[in-house]
Amino acid sequence: MDENSAVYVAFDTSKLSNAVAVAESGRSGEVRYLGEIENTPEATSKLVRRLSKKHARLTFCYEAGPTGYGLYRQLTKLGHECIVVAPSLIPQKPGNRVKTNRLDALSLAKQLRAGELTAVWVPDDHHEAVRDLSRARQAAKESERRKRQQVSALLLRQGRVYAGKTSWGKAHMTWLASQKLEHLEQRLALEEMLHGVRQEGERIKRLERAIAEAVPRWSLGGSVTALMALRGIDLIAATTLMAELGDLTRFGSARELMGYLGLVPSESSTGDRVWRGGITKTGNRRARRMLVESAWTYRYPPRVGAAKLRRVAAAPPEVRDIAWKAQVRLTARYRALMRAGKPDVVAITAVARELAGFVWAVARAASPPSLAPAE
Repeated sequence: MDENSAVYVAFDTSKLSNAVAVAESGRSGEVRYLGEIENTPEATSKLVRRLSKKHARLTFCYEAGPTGYGLYRQLTKLGHECIVVAPSLIPQKPGNRVKTNRLDALSLAKQLRAGELTAVWVPDDHHEAVRDLSRARQAAKESERRKRQQVSALLLRQGRVYAGKTSWGKAHMTWLASQKLEHLEQRLALEEMLHGVRQEGERIKRLERAIAEAVPRWSLGGSVTALMALRGIDLIAATTLMAELGDLTRFGSARELMGYLGLVPSESSTGDRVWRGGITKTGNRRARRMLVESAWTYRYPPRVGAAKLRRVAAAPPEVRDIAWKAQVRLTARYRALMRAGKPDVVAITAVARELAGFVWAVARAASPPSLAPAE
């Protein structure tokens, strides 16, 4: 084995097998395809042992996807460097219309050697578990929303429209229970749909209780408590943001976080022509959506209600100052945009972008960079 030799290894992963390619170091180093191996820890360990006998340093990569981070964790435990690549940021040749496992693996190996790949942040096991719990709750909310729409659509076809202001509250549920449709089949359909809505509501409550129990045991639980001092961010919103974004101290600035969330304007400029469009919507859509939903609360004058007071009191003094500054600034920002004639959704998106900056500041105050674990 050459003590100075290095090789770059790329996997094109799938459910049952992984295509493997290697690139020797140096601009003119050989790039070759090794074939496919089973997607099992045993097969991966065998490949690593074989390559380690020939090369002193191994660097691995594969695309982030449905196969998760198990391969990354195995390779790093074996003492080798590995990056999980952001698929949307992989350089692509515009005219390339041929895609195979072999070609993908060879291309990844070349780009890894050239340093052209962008790595995603990889959570630890417990962080990923909390993220799965948070996403299960989001999936339940989406399922509940669809089931509610089905109930409303059925009644609308029968000319039954609820006259109240707020849907799916106690009064609305009483009204739904009082509806007597003409045909037995329709009554059965309505009852089954309402039963599905109730089941989803119960599932959401169970998952929210589980989240509340999990947060105190989580390494980012302190950041969740701190974020809850911000207006519009409760336990679920704070947990979702931290579960999706991870350790926010890894972002060097608030603008970097805004860009990561896709809350910055797109741009297509050339020469003297400057054109800026809507937000890019890149990055994590779950976190972006949660921030936009939270931003709607800044339409109202700054205040701390009785329910919010306890959450604010639980945060450190520095965080409380940031939270109040956010209320004052973002409320004024919303009003200024509305006076300028901006549509509601545009104004709220702008508020959400600035709210991301305050989230970054709160997370840094709750977990200073000097104390944050290295990536």
